[in-house]
Amino acid sequence: MNETQLDAIFAALADPTRRAILVRLSSGEASVMELVEPFAMSQPAVSRHLKVLEKAGLIARGREAQRRPCRLVREPLAGAIRWLEAQAGELAAPEKKKKKKKKHGGKRKKS
Repeated sequence: MNETQLDAIFAALADPTRRAILVRLSSGEASVMELVEPFAMSQPAVSRHLKVLEKAGLIARGREAQRRPCRLVREPLAGAIRWLEAQAGELAAPEKKKKKKKKHGGKRKKS
């Protein structure tokens, strides 16, 4: 997964409405109008959120006559999770080093 994809995924996940849409889609596909119902926002506003999610590769939209069902695409999320897991050691390492310095690196007070 490249940095552009990661940036798009994390930007999409930064919004609580988009996260809620993903949670809803995790239980099955839904039309735009079905996704509008639980949110206190207009259909165009929900559609803008869907565009961000689609651009990030987190959802796919189909076409069935007049209906445009949206479905969750799990692989990009799984890829972002794998990236986070791979970075976890690196991200936590500086904290471990700081703790060791505090524990052993301080000067003793003269009595």
